[in-house]
Amino acid sequence: MRSLRDETERFMLRYKFGMDEVITKLSILREEFGQTHAYNPIEHISSRLKSLDSVIEKMDRKGIEPTFDAIRGTITDIAGVRVTCSFVSDVYRVAELLTAQGDIRVLKEKDYIAAPKANGYQSLHLIVEVPVFLSTGTHHVPVEVQVRTIAMDFWASLEHKIYYKYDRQVPAELLDDLTDAAHTAAELDARMERLHRELHGAAAGSAVGAPLVAAPAPGTPTRPIAV
Repeated sequence: MRSLRDETERFMLRYKFGMDEVITKLSILREEFGQTHAYNPIEHISSRLKSLDSVIEKMDRKGIEPTFDAIRGTITDIAGVRVTCSFVSDVYRVAELLTAQGDIRVLKEKDYIAAPKANGYQSLHLIVEVPVFLSTGTHHVPVEVQVRTIAMDFWASLEHKIYYKYDRQVPAELLDDLTDAAHTAAELDARMERLHRELHGAAAGSAVGAPLVAAPAPGTPTRPIAV
């Protein structure tokens, strides 16, 4: 029993350390921009590590036996990092700067900015793999990175609170209002992007290198995708 507990702690620690690695990379970029550039695209960095109970519950929903190997091969969002930016162009710029680093490998990408979810949710999701160097050797750990604007983050936070309050049984009219609010948030992002470009010039929206996915032009309507 003691050995199982120790193995579980070591298993979860790898994900924490992987998350810490990504946070360090983003924090360095944030500090560099703050010290040496006129503009900093990173507003805020937060993180979360799923509990083992939450991981096992997710495995149960998938109908998979929750062994360490199965978890390692199935669940890629145990460790999560969220980056909040002011503008849509910043989202793509930060994602490019992170994923261009030599020890980062992109496993999966979902661009819900270019193609929002049916309910209006927008964010850039990346699953990246980062090496964690321990006394037992090198462990390659997946970390989910979500990059979004302040407006997107505000909407997502509100949606989470509403779904929690109604135990996911949200009244239809409230869902409609929530979708309308998502469209309003997207329009606000587009307007703020235009103002940002007018103030700082075209270079304000340019990424270092080609973005993973080209940022939608400000004001360009996006087509929701079903989930």
